[in-house]
Amino acid sequence: MAMPKVVDHGQRRQELVEATWRIIARHGLSGATMRQIAAEAGFANGALKPYFPTKGELIEATYAFVFDRTNRRVEVATRDLGGLAALEAFCREVLPLDAERLDEARVVISFWQEAAHDPRGADLNNASMAQWRRSMTGWMEQARATGELEPGVDIPGVGDVLLNFLLGSQISAVIDRSATAPADLERQLAAQLERLRARR
Repeated sequence: MAMPKVVDHGQRRQELVEATWRIIARHGLSGATMRQIAAEAGFANGALKPYFPTKGELIEATYAFVFDRTNRRVEVATRDLGGLAALEAFCREVLPLDAERLDEARVVISFWQEAAHDPRGADLNNASMAQWRRSMTGWMEQARATGELEPGVDIPGVGDVLLNFLLGSQISAVIDRSATAPADLERQLAAQLERLRARR
């Protein structure tokens, strides 16, 4: 008698999330129907329900996946850094400086579209941004302790300005890549960080 096939539900969920990411990156949120996502992941139509009962839950999981991808890169990029060097490395991982990060921006923007009308999605986004603010604040506090930061800098205020620059750059790059080439974003980031450096 044949044994029933063991299904790894965690792996199936991951496959669906990654399929959703690819479709949104290519076609946007409106093009990411449950039927298309199922086909992309190699599932039968309707087989998504046990894993993600609603499209909203699948979009949330995809956002969390992209956020985690970015955070893993940040962890590697900042491992041996501190202060403003770590802050700069973090910013480079968020900015859409290459095709991978541009695709991540497309997914994030699609999620924001949903979160604007979904309190649960808004809570997820706000918790994610709060995590980034804590990291940014920590690196700026390190820079202040070593004299690297310009005296009198309002760390929370500057952190919000810098975060808004990063998020705004994601939107701009997705909508008008010609006006936000990587070199332009690099120059803008350098200008943001230069204002923080202590004058020697």
